Amino acid sequence: MVCALGAAVCFGTATVLQAMAARAADTGGGGEAALLLRAVRQWRYLAGLALDGLGFLLQVAALRSVPIYAVGAALASSLAVTAVVAARLLRVRLSGSEWGAVGVVCAGLALLGVASGTEGDRGGSSALRYALLAMAVAVLLLGLSGGRLPERARASVLGLGAGFGFGVVEVAVRLIDSLAPSELLTNPATYALLLGGTAAFLSLTSALQRGSVTTATAAMVIGETIGPAAVGVVWLGDRTREGVGWVAVLGFLVAVAGALALARFGEVAQETPVRETSLRQPPPLANPGFSPGPSRRAGP
Repeated sequence: MVCALGAAVCFGTATVLQAMAARAADTGGGGEAALLLRAVRQWRYLAGLALDGLGFLLQVAALRSVPIYAVGAALASSLAVTAVVAARLLRVRLSGSEWGAVGVVCAGLALLGVASGTEGDRGGSSALRYALLAMAVAVLLLGLSGGRLPERARASVLGLGAGFGFGVVEVAVRLIDSLAPSELLTNPATYALLLGGTAAFLSLTSALQRGSVTTATAAMVIGETIGPAAVGVVWLGDRTREGVGWVAVLGFLVAVAGALALARFGEVAQETPVRETSLRQPPPLANPGFSPGPSRRAGP
């Protein structure tokens, strides 16, 4: 559980660092490719990428030790980390209800930490592995066809698809039993993990560019928590500590509800920083909403 919370801290902080780099890079000419090149030359952006990588390793370690439902809820809490760090570094104003949502997320995770047991003892059938691969392909096709979706439903559908893709990554980690090259190459879960992460990133990028950030992020949180949690309980044998199953269910629902309340921080670079009255404050950067892309994890 410590690894899962550490991954959430890494992902949430990376989002803010990359948003700061994107804003600082938006001072010259050129298109988005030029802006991205200026962003990746900054230490904040590189630090954000490093944190994303470390977060993924911690996520893998957590998924090998605790149930998927606990890891999924913990990763959703990265929105709370983003909100708190953004309030400090980007001077994004959090409302009283959003501070309350941060507290709700923490309370839900505390309940999960008390009630969650060890990971399930079932290895998963071959049918589940191929079903996971099929889901990854479906999410990829959804991301590629994002521009053809109805405008009103585009953000929610693509966000949900991104959530399913990240969920595929979570479940696939549990279905990889050996790191021996011969077994990795013959395991459908390996390809599901790689394809699911790529497809999720593509869908999330399209969702953030083509619709509401809040809608896309809320749909993503639902997709990456509820589905994988159900797979872990039904097919992989994830359980809670004896006699406290209701506490785990309550903690899961509370943590996810708090994350949904913070959905606008799914792409913090979209937020407008609060202006200070100090004469020493530099003038705001042009086009502060530019971001070279989501800093959300995208698999390996």
